[in-house]
Amino acid sequence: MKRGKSKVDAPKKADGRLSVKKGPERTGKKPRKTKADKDPNKPKRPPSAFFVFMEEFRKSFKEKNPNNKSVSVVGKAAGDKWKSLSEAEKAPYVAKAAKFKTEYTKKLASYNKNQSGGGSHDADDEDESDKSSSEVNDDDEEGSGEEEEDDE
Repeated sequence: MKRGKSKVDAPKKADGRLSVKKGPERTGKKPRKTKADKDPNKPKRPPSAFFVFMEEFRKSFKEKNPNNKSVSVVGKAAGDKWKSLSEAEKAPYVAKAAKFKTEYTKKLASYNKNQSGGGSHDADDEDESDKSSSEVNDDDEEGSGEEEEDDE
């Protein structure tokens, strides 16, 4: 009786899917990007009109439903209420959100000024200095190189 090759007789192969390569062994792949550290001094983004509404709505919802511990129920109820509000009823929340946004832009501008060294430049100077000197020189070289080719 002939018998076929069994799994025991076959040579064992390393299963490439199971081995995990870490560190310098991960050749051929791009290095993983890590998140930049957040600056704790950077001002927080302002809340939208809906989130301004949510602050007020949570208080009233807790008074009406003191036994409710679910955050999702509160959020769902607030979303339904927000959708049912007219533009006139949303106006005070939109105005508060706009006020918060103007305050945020002022804080962010002063934060950015402090981060850049606190120098007092005009906005026009910053626009001109956006291009690095190497880019400016590259542009000049390209233009002069074309002129030389045309002359020959």
